[in-house]
Amino acid sequence: MTVTRPSPDGSGPQPPARTAHPATQRWGDLDVVPTGPRVQVSARIARRLFTAAVNRLAVTVVITEADGRRTTLGKGGPVATVSRAEEFFARLGRDQLIGFGEAYLVGAWDAEDLGGFLTVLAEQMSDLVPRPLQRLRAVVAKRPPRAQVSSKKNSRDNIAHHYDLSNDLFELFLDESMSYSSALFDTDRLDRGDHHSATPPGAPTAEELHPAQVRKIERLLDATGVGEGSRVLEIGSGWGELAMRAAQRGADVLTITLSTEQQALARERIAAAGMSERARVELCDYRAVTGEFDAVVSVEMIEAVGHQYWTTYFQTIDKVLAPGGKVGIQAITMPHDRMLATRNTWTWIHKYIFPGGFLPSVDVIDEVTREQTSLRLTDRLSFGSHYAETLRLWDEAFLGDSEAVLALGFDDTFLRMWHFYLEYSRAGFASGYLDVNQVVLTRPEEQA
Repeated sequence: MTVTRPSPDGSGPQPPARTAHPATQRWGDLDVVPTGPRVQVSARIARRLFTAAVNRLAVTVVITEADGRRTTLGKGGPVATVSRAEEFFARLGRDQLIGFGEAYLVGAWDAEDLGGFLTVLAEQMSDLVPRPLQRLRAVVAKRPPRAQVSSKKNSRDNIAHHYDLSNDLFELFLDESMSYSSALFDTDRLDRGDHHSATPPGAPTAEELHPAQVRKIERLLDATGVGEGSRVLEIGSGWGELAMRAAQRGADVLTITLSTEQQALARERIAAAGMSERARVELCDYRAVTGEFDAVVSVEMIEAVGHQYWTTYFQTIDKVLAPGGKVGIQAITMPHDRMLATRNTWTWIHKYIFPGGFLPSVDVIDEVTREQTSLRLTDRLSFGSHYAETLRLWDEAFLGDSEAVLALGFDDTFLRMWHFYLEYSRAGFASGYLDVNQVVLTRPEEQA
């Protein structure tokens, strides 16, 4: 993908005139290349570390210097090209992984098979930096800004940053259920596939995405016993699909969100399905929920809670869960040791995509609920490879509708950002560094 940028003096190629979306105002000083003595030193260190790391990996990186000299690194595999080496290493040296992502946004490097290239890196994530230097993480890594901690005060803005971008944008690449979470495909071949490939052999097709999204929702409703007369709380409405399907089972549903865009479209979809009397969509922080519910369900919302509030999150669920009730949570998870190592690190994903978010481990879900609530983890399904394919299908649809994205007022940098986000995420699941789980929490002594 090519980013069209005018030259500094205003000459050269100009992007077509469009109504700018507010999201395009986020770039700040992204076009300013880091300079100065400290940057020069950090850039040299970054170059040495990057060269050593890439030369151990099954990738190919072609670096073009300002004078035209080319250097090829790596052991062969997915190819990345660094076209502006000085800028690339300046950004990498000053801002580490944030700089790596920003260098992609501005076109200092590129990769035809971006997901494949990033997957190889993700497989070696814990060893890309020599272990002795990893002890300096606390000194070098930036901490999350206080304004992005997912407190009651900040959460609305954090959610709006991503989910209030545009319902029209999400409709371009999601399936008809408007499900923005991992699908559950009806196959075990994903666990045996080659996720380094842009399109693995036998991979699910776009036509299979909608049934797989429905399967994911229905499984969670089955696992929590949702049926006729069930009182259901959904934390994180999305665009209303789970609430509608629970209501179609005869349940009475309260679904809550902090996104005004999601609330509006969810209400519209629920009304169109004739379910408004059974499913209410309210703007509400999970900490403010009252009442009693037979089932509490939440699909990929815990990632926005922040590690500082996991205890509050689970205690709130424990408080509103009726005797004999069940909790079903679909959560993106990471290994426990990596969670502990990175919980105070500000990342590219935080800066550009999900401010205030943080991924739990399955271990910490078990630990917090055991120590702080009466809930116990009683069932778990892991299907991370399915998320890799979900993200691939989303990215293909997004890139296929890039002109429509631009017509909504987003710019070329946004296109690169979203493509990087989707492929960066896919790499996490394809490599096994990330996983997605459906977990069920109950009070075992109350179950018949």
